[in-house]
Amino acid sequence: MNTSPLTANPPQNPPPLKILVVEDNPDLAANLVDYLEARGHLVDAAGDGISGLHLASTQGFDVILLDLILPGMDGIALCRRLREEAGKATPILMLTARDTLEDKIAGLEAGADDYLVKPFALREVAARIQALARRASATVAQGELRVADLCFDTATLRVTRGGREIPLPPIPLRMLETLLRASPRVLGREEMERAIWRDAPPDSDALRSHLHLLRAAIDKPFDRPLLRTLRGLGWQIVAPEPAIPADHGTPP
Repeated sequence: MNTSPLTANPPQNPPPLKILVVEDNPDLAANLVDYLEARGHLVDAAGDGISGLHLASTQGFDVILLDLILPGMDGIALCRRLREEAGKATPILMLTARDTLEDKIAGLEAGADDYLVKPFALREVAARIQALARRASATVAQGELRVADLCFDTATLRVTRGGREIPLPPIPLRMLETLLRASPRVLGREEMERAIWRDAPPDSDALRSHLHLLRAAIDKPFDRPLLRTLRGLGWQIVAPEPAIPADHGTPP
């Protein structure tokens, strides 16, 4: 008879998180709260934008689930005020019935980190929450990543180009770090998504939306672009070719 003790460690549950749900649909809010509490999380809820902003500004949460359309103050305005006025960097998962690329970009530009289009599976909400919480608590190796005049200080998460500071939301910041560490190598879609979202990849528009924000921040205000798209292959950040001086005449 085999009397050897079991040596395998049982799977560890992720630590409980403090989560804020800002959703005006009472049935959906109740489903989210019940599901997340059953998984061991501590959950508060608000049914309008003003109450949600007050809770998010005055209390510490690990993740915020934020509906786009809310009474009192919509999710875009709440998100922007939370970032710009309250100075809160709490990860935000935006919940929206609007699935156009423009709507998604508007949410990301306001400071959201990720989004889910309604209707969604509660299991996916839980997976996205865990992914956002992991990224928020992750530490990066200290050092400086630089391509041309674009610099990313991984200790302070400060991004500058040509001496001008460039603020970036968390996911475009993670994309920039990934591209700079790989430069000048080309990163394909699958590799980029795995580096950013790990085990909870979003829908196909998410990568394009965040890359749009990244390109607008680091390239649009400058004369020479650094972020290149290679159709069918992926993306890279690479120093531009040196400018060729104008020919002012032929040598004798």
